[in-house]
Amino acid sequence: MSEFQVQRRQFTRARLVDASPRPAIDEGEILTRVQQFAFTANNVTYAVAGDMLGYWQFFPPGDDPQHEWGLIPVWGFAEVIESRAPDVAVGERLFGYFPPADFLVMQPVAVGEQRLQDGAPHRADLPAVYNSYARVDHEPDHDPAHDALRMLLWPLYVTAFLIADQLRDNGWYGAERIIILSASSKTGIGLAYALSLYDDAPEITGLTSARNLGFVERLQLCNPVTSYEALEGIAAQTPSVIVDMSGDAELNARLKNHLGDSLKYTVRVGLTHWDVADGDSPNDATREFFFAPARIKKRMQDWGPTGFARATREFMAGAMRHANGWLQVDRLDGLDVLTRVYPDICAGNIAPDRGLVIDIKADI
Repeated sequence: MSEFQVQRRQFTRARLVDASPRPAIDEGEILTRVQQFAFTANNVTYAVAGDMLGYWQFFPPGDDPQHEWGLIPVWGFAEVIESRAPDVAVGERLFGYFPPADFLVMQPVAVGEQRLQDGAPHRADLPAVYNSYARVDHEPDHDPAHDALRMLLWPLYVTAFLIADQLRDNGWYGAERIIILSASSKTGIGLAYALSLYDDAPEITGLTSARNLGFVERLQLCNPVTSYEALEGIAAQTPSVIVDMSGDAELNARLKNHLGDSLKYTVRVGLTHWDVADGDSPNDATREFFFAPARIKKRMQDWGPTGFARATREFMAGAMRHANGWLQVDRLDGLDVLTRVYPDICAGNIAPDRGLVIDIKADI
């Protein structure tokens, strides 16, 4: 069994490990073969926050006696190739959280018509949303032609949907402008799209690098769009909320200094600039680190599971139609190719209009 592993303390280093033969399963378990998954800057964020938010705990790696290496979780599809669970058949396809590896042994629990949970004991205390898997063969509207966009955009755009929902739920924190840092990131684009659906949304300002300025302008979701180098040119008097996908300490300090008392709130989301990441400010009531599972839990309580599923499904349908107009899917063949392109992903060298999908053809 092959695994794409990264070094936990120096996660720009990666290796491909032939960790073990095909796993055996016990009663009540299933063996899935990972078929394909997306890999984006969001996955690098999982590595950055691996210890803080528990991402390393989902999929313990093989061949790691010193606990130096980890498996970055990915969003993708897998096929059940062996089953000793009565309610899950061989040949069924699942969508959800998987390791960048050939196989995953799962313990299905709470098996419903369209979803199941992985009840593996080591995942019991982790956020439930990451342990939930869609039984795509049972989804009435599932279209395999949309699988690539689903892998690439589902976790990012649902996060964006939830951020916009929280901003609106809090009266935009009294702001008249939402400033999106790293507006060329896929989560940043998703947030701008989500905000565009609200008639009462404030002005949306996008900040991005000079090289991505034209791309963000062509999306026509943010108006205005400004480069990081020119951020002091935006009006400082407008009450503003920053939604920070970058985590860039210097950039945040410049913008905060420029806005002064006009800055009402900051929501920290991603770490596209992980190498200059900003530290947490736990005593600052005007800043928070956005954790999507917590917002999902709240809205699941408010709307019920069916209502939450309907709202996100309707949002994603429109969002994917919009993404079809700008997102180019690049398919890479095998974990070894991911190992070769991984440094470019860490360095931010993948163009914002590209999405990488890794296809795995494992021997079974």
